[in-house]
Amino acid sequence: MSEFLEYETQEELLEEQDSGVWLSVGDLMSGLLMFFALLFIAVSAQLVRYEEIIKTLPERIINAIENKIGDKGNLTRDEKTGDITLPNEILFDEGSFQLKPKGKTFLREFIPAFSEAVFADELIANNISMIIIEGHTSLKGSKKDNMELSFQRALAVTEYIDTINFSNQDKFRNKLLAAGRGNIDANKEFDDPKDRKVMFRFQFKREDLGQVFKNKTNN
Repeated sequence: MSEFLEYETQEELLEEQDSGVWLSVGDLMSGLLMFFALLFIAVSAQLVRYEEIIKTLPERIINAIENKIGDKGNLTRDEKTGDITLPNEILFDEGSFQLKPKGKTFLREFIPAFSEAVFADELIANNISMIIIEGHTSLKGSKKDNMELSFQRALAVTEYIDTINFSNQDKFRNKLLAAGRGNIDANKEFDDPKDRKVMFRFQFKREDLGQVFKNKTNN
């Protein structure tokens, strides 16, 4: 009888130990689920905040540039993207990619003010990964010639910027990229002189979820 009771007691102890182990594993899993749930909420909130910052950048850029430049040069500003458009007649003669004297004078005044506007606001400076100088042409001429001409004009502006001394010039130059769009965005119905232009466009940084997750876990 005593051996039976002893055997039963040992079985009960084993069962209690097993249940204790399962309880510990269950607590651990619950804790991990709670941790990842809280982490997901924190990361989601950070992504939402980042997206809101990106949305406000064009407006910040426009305001900063208007404060520094005003309406000089009959510039066109895109309120949604922050892009700045320079009319082609300021910089080049038709069919040419050689900067005109008044174009050089304009760039010597425009670029320092533009750079100061970009780098004066830390939020803007930190979130712009690239400043794309983009050449555009009208429908006139062949697609191949227009593509080459638009790139040569963008390159001419980029190379001339290297000759200008201004604050933050190294940071500014490191963000520059010359690109040609040819007549891709031109009016397809007629030769519109307004299509001949050089644009300063912004490419904004966008952290992916993995990078945000990494930053959050490192904190």
